Amino acid sequence: MASIPNPAAEKASIEAFRRDVIDASKTALVLVDFWAEWCGPCKTLGPMIERLVAARAPKVKLVKIDVDKNQALAAQFRIQSIPTVYAFLDGRPVDGFQGALPERELAQFIDRLLAGVPASDDEAALEEQIGQLVAAAEEATAAGAHDDAAAMLAALVQELPDRHDLVARYALALVAGDKTEAAAAALQVVPVDSKDELVTRARAALALAAEAPADDELSHLVAKVTTHPDDHAARFELAGALAARGERDGAAEHLLAIIKADRSWNEGAAREKLLTMFEAAGLADPWSVKTRAALRAIWFA
Repeated sequence: MASIPNPAAEKASIEAFRRDVIDASKTALVLVDFWAEWCGPCKTLGPMIERLVAARAPKVKLVKIDVDKNQALAAQFRIQSIPTVYAFLDGRPVDGFQGALPERELAQFIDRLLAGVPASDDEAALEEQIGQLVAAAEEATAAGAHDDAAAMLAALVQELPDRHDLVARYALALVAGDKTEAAAAALQVVPVDSKDELVTRARAALALAAEAPADDELSHLVAKVTTHPDDHAARFELAGALAARGERDGAAEHLLAIIKADRSWNEGAAREKLLTMFEAAGLADPWSVKTRAALRAIWFA
């Protein structure tokens, strides 16, 4: 039996759309999710898009429209299949897609569009405060006050748990203070497929720190390499121990020596270790730039 149109209800839904989508999109990215209760793919997409939007609020807003209850809107947008998502900016649709995208592609879709959203005064002020605290934490780290740096960043993470860049900074401060278990626990909230540069750095730093030896073991490795300079396995282990202690120059020297002698040793393990060290330091870090140049000089000699 066909449903009887309700002009008053349709008018209300269109007015709500104008308020919640058209007007709201002048200050934020608004995603409109056309869905229905009976739609299987909608049940896959719904929780993902809600989670991603929540992590990016208030820059992104989500409006869900049940096509069965809002047939006039569905007809206006010529919805042929669901789920269908339209993105609105500055009062007009700017992009969209049909079907349930994988979460990574959905995040990329949202972040690409976010580049066109201007920051509000409140958001700009918040970012300025975050920048000041991050700068203060970096100064504390440079001064060796790792606990102070971690405490400052922990306060930020508590207030903004979905900011994975801040979680990564916090983890880096914990690693610098030899609190690797706490750093590992902090990073557990970050998706394993995160491509955030700071997250990559934090995970690399944690992997290096896991190899930290006791002082007597380090002394034994130094003596072993001194006595047997061609023992690549011992030299590699020593390099890992030095890297874990933050002695990057010493670690790199041993790894470069292995590469110079036998670049294919242990399936290129020395080069891979250096790459992990570059990730931990950041590719733009002066030490990384200098050491990468040294690696290229040996690799292409």
